Amino acid sequence: MPAVPIPPSPNLDSVTTIREDGSRRFLHPADTRGRFTATRRWSGWLLIAVYLSLPWIKVGGHPAVFLDVAERRFHLFGLTLAAQDLWLLFFLITGLGFSLFFVTALLGRVWCGWACPQTVFLDHVFRRIERLVEGDAVARRALAAAPLTAGKILRRVAKHALYLLAAAAIAHLLLAYFVSLPEVWAMMRAEPAKHWTAFAFVGVFTGALWFNFAWFREQLCIVICPYGRIQSALIDSHSLVIGYDAKRGEPRGRLGTPDAGACVACNRCVQVCPTGIDIRQGLQMECVGCAACIDACDEVMAKVHRPAGLVRYASQNAFAGKPTRWLRPRTLVYFFLLLVGASVATWAISGVRPASLGITRLTGAPYYVDSAMVRNQFLVRLVNKRSAPATLLVTVHSDNRDVTVTGLGGPIVLPALGEEVRPMILQVTRASYTGPFSFTVQVRDGAGTFAVTRTSEFIGPDAALLREDSP
Repeated sequence: MPAVPIPPSPNLDSVTTIREDGSRRFLHPADTRGRFTATRRWSGWLLIAVYLSLPWIKVGGHPAVFLDVAERRFHLFGLTLAAQDLWLLFFLITGLGFSLFFVTALLGRVWCGWACPQTVFLDHVFRRIERLVEGDAVARRALAAAPLTAGKILRRVAKHALYLLAAAAIAHLLLAYFVSLPEVWAMMRAEPAKHWTAFAFVGVFTGALWFNFAWFREQLCIVICPYGRIQSALIDSHSLVIGYDAKRGEPRGRLGTPDAGACVACNRCVQVCPTGIDIRQGLQMECVGCAACIDACDEVMAKVHRPAGLVRYASQNAFAGKPTRWLRPRTLVYFFLLLVGASVATWAISGVRPASLGITRLTGAPYYVDSAMVRNQFLVRLVNKRSAPATLLVTVHSDNRDVTVTGLGGPIVLPALGEEVRPMILQVTRASYTGPFSFTVQVRDGAGTFAVTRTSEFIGPDAALLREDSP
């Protein structure tokens, strides 16, 4: 049996996953036990359970999160948005951004280590599969260095088959967010050619997930994700990070070494790191804040009967013996921006109605004039966002009392999630036309529970010229 390769010693000049010749070095992080590992495992499974359950949970007759692209309806926890309501996503995206800024300024990269889907699925699904099939870190390194045998091929095939099954399950569930679970099940039972776009989506996404979690792994965080690079602009010396207490730990030395610090130079913190860094070299871009090094170090400290916390959550100021200030200009600014965004988002979402109304001017001449009337022509588009039929009443209001409206008819009945486009013709007599004026179109339901209004403008020729040209 070949000797088990010794993991390289990390340095600050290059990332551990890249060899001197530029080729990829695969990491095999060791297992850890401890309070943070257990908490992360439970929180990770909880997040996976939420992801798995959202398409099953019905809120208002629809899945809790259902992005119905085909019908251009987006159902979010009981709130139904039509395509014209997508501007509200601006508040969602900016809100997530400011939330991430605020949390990072306070708690460092807690998102990366505890809630990022890349970390959650990699650590709690795919690495668990790898450990189940190939064993612990020592066994995996030995297998990687071993010559190609039937046993090695069998283990690799079994591992990647399970990877593909997990990736396919995630891809199918992602598809359910866009077409619903019953539709996904129907597609799975039908021939691929009948739903080739969905089949291609699942195939491509399964392949991408397999490639990411089987091969690319931590490179996504180190090479592609921009968050690690902007953390230097978000984190300051007061932010909560994972660090090494150099005052207590240095100089390093084995047990019994005279005048040695608390660090016994076991390198256990390096062996468990999923990105291959040495936390004792300070805060680094590759650190995802997973806290594996904390549990590993605490476990060693317990064995040598020394206090835990040599590697711990603390601010850089705390490690330097200085006070930590949680309330400081950047956290206050981020919180203020987050509060403003949340307030505006609440106001905007509160204005979403169960129906939408759109008014567009018909193509062609902007207005028409005959011997008696001035006429404008519009299209009125009504959308019912509800999951039940709705009866809508459309009325037109204007300061010009001589306006006559044709084309809308009486109450309009729309099916569930249906829409209808109708012409609307506005006319005024030549004698009463004094120039452009605004008018308001209002749509409300029969019970009077909501009303949606839109304002447009009636236009025509110059009123003085119109009177001179009157017959």
